[in-house]
Amino acid sequence: MLSLLAATAATSEPIQWAELGLRPYLFEIGSFQLRYYSLAYLFGILFAYWHLSKMIKSPGAPMAQRHADDLFFYCTLGVIIGGRLGYAVFYRPDLLTSVELFKLWGGGMSFHGGVIGVLLAITWVAWRGGLNWLRICDYIAVNVPLAYMLGRIANFINGELYGRPVEGDLPWAMVFPGGGDIARHPSQLYQAGLEGLLLGILLIALFWKTRARYRAGLLVGLFTVGMGVGRFVNEFFREPDAHLANRVVETGLSQGQWLSIPMIAVGVIVLVYSLLRQPVGGAKSEPKPQTT
Repeated sequence: MLSLLAATAATSEPIQWAELGLRPYLFEIGSFQLRYYSLAYLFGILFAYWHLSKMIKSPGAPMAQRHADDLFFYCTLGVIIGGRLGYAVFYRPDLLTSVELFKLWGGGMSFHGGVIGVLLAITWVAWRGGLNWLRICDYIAVNVPLAYMLGRIANFINGELYGRPVEGDLPWAMVFPGGGDIARHPSQLYQAGLEGLLLGILLIALFWKTRARYRAGLLVGLFTVGMGVGRFVNEFFREPDAHLANRVVETGLSQGQWLSIPMIAVGVIVLVYSLLRQPVGGAKSEPKPQTT
């Protein structure tokens, strides 16, 4: 694949996705396929659990390991159920009255719906344990971007959710099987890099290298703004869903961009709230881990 990319970059011809040797599954046994999209969810959730367990061992943690275990279970449900219901509500309302809603293997998950599902899961765990809801959101938010990155990479491997047609020459423009004989932006990789890798590195660095975790709401506020802005920008390169193409024509913005605007606004409000409040435990002392 690398040799094909290098050879194509040296010419003016777009990269043919079909010639990269990609397939949507790791292996298959009979009719069963272990698909990369499923693995992306699995490894993303496992990474989040592992890193969260490591984070709460540092000073000032707002929860104990038992709370992290509960969050692992309920947030997983929130991602799956919220992601699927969000896709139906925001993008495919017809699914709400169809059995197709339950066919998760057919694709169709909403990031914004997944966020709502996770927030409900955090609310439940925080209420049951008497925990600080906003600080738990901080700890969860740090782990989301890298898991999100895996999902977008899986989208690229599947050859789905590709970008808009390229204007002019672009060395990494690609022709996707479902997009006709047109060179397009590999927008899945843009999202994986900007909303996933870059934002994830920033949040992890702020958590471990600064005292950001002591300001309730700072990390989740940055995550919300960063994800919203990243999604808004990348939507200019992503091909809108066919059944929502008129939304772009009528309003100039895609459905994903309209959903990102309130997300950015909420993130800014949370950031301002965080910066106006005193850090947890004071500016000089190290807070003790919360165990109840």
